[in-house]
Amino acid sequence: MAKNEELKTNGVFPVGDKNDAYAQYFIGQSYLKGLVSPEANIDFGVGNVTFEPSCRNNWHIHHNGYQILLVTGGEGWYQEFGKPAQLLKQGDVVVIHEGVKHWHGATKDSWFSHVAITSGESEWLEEVTDEEYDKLGE
Repeated sequence: MAKNEELKTNGVFPVGDKNDAYAQYFIGQSYLKGLVSPEANIDFGVGNVTFEPSCRNNWHIHHNGYQILLVTGGEGWYQEFGKPAQLLKQGDVVVIHEGVKHWHGATKDSWFSHVAITSGESEWLEEVTDEEYDKLGE
């Protein structure tokens, strides 16, 4: 059993459905539950994203906006291009400014969940390779 597997059924927010709409931008299985959708007077979205162990999203950049990650459970990684990866645990907060190339996802042996508050558009880039990912935590 993987660490923090209880996030599948007993997280702070519901795990949501398989994240098929964005599957092409992830390695591994993620789940998405929209919590607040952009509306006429709201220029950001809020979603609970849950990652199975080893799941991570591609490198990406937010344009005309930002992203804030509120870690609600498990263990994960956040990395900005050219900087060392940061281990994330419940209670951590990451502020990602406009134009910063980055990725985030679960550790190899743990489920991971965060609330993503996102404004603007996301530009999806290359995958985080197995070689890059496997070096984390060494």
